[in-house]
Amino acid sequence: MKYLLNLFVAFFLLFPFQNNNAQNVQKKLERVTEMTQLPQPFKIIDFKKMALQFDSTVFNFHEKGKYWPLIWIDSSQKNFHQNVVGMYTAIGDVRQGPKHNNGIFHEALASMGSVLSATLVGIDKSNEHGLDYVKMLKNYFNKETGWDIMMNNTCPEVALLGGGYGRDWWYDVYPNVLFYAIYSKYPNEPGLDEIAKKIADKFYAADSILNGNYDWSFFDFGKMKPMKNQICAQPDAAAGIAYVLYSAYKKFGNEKYLKGAISALHSLQSQPANPTYEVLMPFGAYLSATINAEQNQNFDVMKMLHWSFDGTAVCREGWGVLVGKWNGFDISGIVGSTVDHGGYGFLMNTYDAAWPLVPLVRYDQTYANIIGKWMLNAANAAKLFYTQYIPKDHQTIPELSSVTKGVIAYEGLIKQSSYKKYESLKAPVAQGDGPQWVANKNPEVTQFSVYGSAHSGIFGSIIRSTNVQGILQLNLLATDFFHDKAYPTYLYYNPYSTAKTIVVKNTGSGKIDMYNTISGKFIAKNISSSTTITIPAESSAVIVEVPSHGNITYEGNKMEINGVVVDFHAKERK
Repeated sequence: MKYLLNLFVAFFLLFPFQNNNAQNVQKKLERVTEMTQLPQPFKIIDFKKMALQFDSTVFNFHEKGKYWPLIWIDSSQKNFHQNVVGMYTAIGDVRQGPKHNNGIFHEALASMGSVLSATLVGIDKSNEHGLDYVKMLKNYFNKETGWDIMMNNTCPEVALLGGGYGRDWWYDVYPNVLFYAIYSKYPNEPGLDEIAKKIADKFYAADSILNGNYDWSFFDFGKMKPMKNQICAQPDAAAGIAYVLYSAYKKFGNEKYLKGAISALHSLQSQPANPTYEVLMPFGAYLSATINAEQNQNFDVMKMLHWSFDGTAVCREGWGVLVGKWNGFDISGIVGSTVDHGGYGFLMNTYDAAWPLVPLVRYDQTYANIIGKWMLNAANAAKLFYTQYIPKDHQTIPELSSVTKGVIAYEGLIKQSSYKKYESLKAPVAQGDGPQWVANKNPEVTQFSVYGSAHSGIFGSIIRSTNVQGILQLNLLATDFFHDKAYPTYLYYNPYSTAKTIVVKNTGSGKIDMYNTISGKFIAKNISSSTTITIPAESSAVIVEVPSHGNITYEGNKMEINGVVVDFHAKERK
């Protein structure tokens, strides 16, 4: 027995690699564990192509057809002495267009979302057919009201028509999150620096006034005081405020913005119950991982992920990530209500969740399996929002699908339709809420969501296929706005029960080495074009393309090559 014990000890002394490093063991999230490994029916559409087609079709003032074009010129010149392009929230919305409400009712969610989306897939929206759509977004900066932040409308005259304006916190915060993302791509656009600083100063002052208490319906940025109304408290607004402040810190270097971001995150983390409301909580998870890695903080990333996914929200009952197979269709991964009519997911929420959650993995690779598997499911399910990818007998208005021109999707997917006349349709049912926004006036086609479809470039910039069906290449830098200098970094998740070998291409110029942050090892060197890598069953690889023969140094936990961080947690394995 003693001989066997000594042999056992000797084995582990000789082969220490058998002892997996506890610091880099992949974390698990029950909600994602419940999702199928390879969703069916399987098809990942070309989201980049979809985003490009959306832009060329929707931003065409001469597009023909009933309910088209979907954009118009708003010449009211609110906040700035310039015209702005308005965009329908949903096809045929009777509140909107040049002939209704003086043309001033249009939403930043659609306008900003479409500009960001197009930019992410390579379109310069500051000069498209002679128009500067980035400059036009300045009109959403509500300086005439004294709020001095980006808002969902350009003025209070249309505040009560729909959407949210000055009364529903996420609607007031999220346009600023969108603005900062766009701003990162157009740093030389005149006037944006000044606006960005004013927004950050307002948000910093608001966090100071709130002093840890975000239990309010909204914040009045004119009176600089928190407010309550019939809308329940939205403490997850702290995630959006923290995101803007940290972005401002990365851009301007002002330490007060870092202080404000950390303060807001602490307020969020201290919540006793899940405060998820709409789209902001995933930004809390991303920021927690980022600030932990860059600022040596200790925020609870997993707590934020549970809040984002689990459907345990207190105010917005059931809000989270849906899981399930409905009549043979895997719908896991879409974001929305897990309880409304058996589950009701929305396209915009699904697209936008990827924005913060995918780059999170770069700052903490122990979440690679969670995010990789979720994105595979979400990307597969997202096609079902579009008329051409879901059977007609699962749509409320398939006879009107031609009006979408293949680029406008239904607003949501629901287990049982919320419309009595469509209750007999089998799940999943593609529908939208538009007809309910203006009862007995909005036409059926308002179920087709312009604002949700406008965000397709988020998926389009992140997702690429590989030579193995079901293994996606996810770009961890595509939506990591204001990041420090970084080398191309990609997440690959293998959903199969056996190891798979994929072709990985050199996406830059010159020879590269490939470093896997999951294993903490170089897996290929001196690659000029492509190589193959093998990913274990139901596992991930996070590959960083670094210059060959680079100088490796360590600073704290970080491994750097030529002064650029490659692995934020390298020393934790040693």
